[in-house]
Amino acid sequence: MSTRHLSALRPGGYAVPLMKFAGRIIGRCFTHLSLIVAFLITGTAVAQQPHTLSGDIRFHKGFHSNILNNDRDIVVYLPPGYEGHKEKRYSVLYLHDGQNLFDGATSFIPGQEWRVDETAQSLIAAGKIEPLIIVGIYNTGKDRIDEYTPAADPKYKMGGKADLYGRLLVEELKPFIDTKYRTLKDARHTGLGGSSLGGLVSLYLGLKYPDVFGRLAIVSPSVWWANNYIVKYIEAEKKRPPIRIWLDIGTKEGGNAAEAQKTLEGARLLKATLVSKGWQLEKDLKYSEAEGAEHNERAWAARFESILEFLFPRRT
Repeated sequence: MSTRHLSALRPGGYAVPLMKFAGRIIGRCFTHLSLIVAFLITGTAVAQQPHTLSGDIRFHKGFHSNILNNDRDIVVYLPPGYEGHKEKRYSVLYLHDGQNLFDGATSFIPGQEWRVDETAQSLIAAGKIEPLIIVGIYNTGKDRIDEYTPAADPKYKMGGKADLYGRLLVEELKPFIDTKYRTLKDARHTGLGGSSLGGLVSLYLGLKYPDVFGRLAIVSPSVWWANNYIVKYIEAEKKRPPIRIWLDIGTKEGGNAAEAQKTLEGARLLKATLVSKGWQLEKDLKYSEAEGAEHNERAWAARFESILEFLFPRRT
């Protein structure tokens, strides 16, 4: 199995060795032997790190899904002024792999996070984006691959529970967030995004639920999963839904030059397929290739500012 493919199989998205743990195959990334030892002993690769949260952050621990029959933590970023403007409602961006978004202490690789809170705070203060709520949805570790993939991959013999995960988002989590916080509930003000398999599932669920999600952040997507299933899914679309899409890829997302080139070609194929179905570049589709960027949180943090500026520009 190539490192290009393994990069999608761990909870955050690095090129990793494949390990068997608790009877299941789960992709993991370890850069130091101490992390491997920590994982084998405790079941986690995260070393003790200082918390790096910024702004108004709320936690909902152990959010239960009756649909998937499991629990996960939910973390919510609220924009500046949220408590001071009780009449105001806000757009919402839902992001997968929530433990890697806000806090270096909870990230899969210690200290590496998307810096979502710091970036949003800065852009809102500068008036470059609209104030918005950002919801981080933790993955559950062992179920991540299944939940983040729309079809089973015959090669890896796993995956295919994205429809159930989508029901969790649409039928359980979004109603909870809409009740708990002052949100703008319509699709035009609701986004969904993620990286690697999180990018794959965001595009799939965005197309499946265009009446729920109108803005998508497709970051370093695992186009290759299940023999380019997502490309075929888009090709089968009869009508282009009114969705605004950010799509990107790094030019060094692979264990070697050949793998990185294949990953790049996959993203370009996805872009071309979207264009063939009616999306217009620089209008409702933004495609970006990050020169020299690898498949990791540091790379995704570096372009999150541009993602927010395209998907949630300040309303005039």
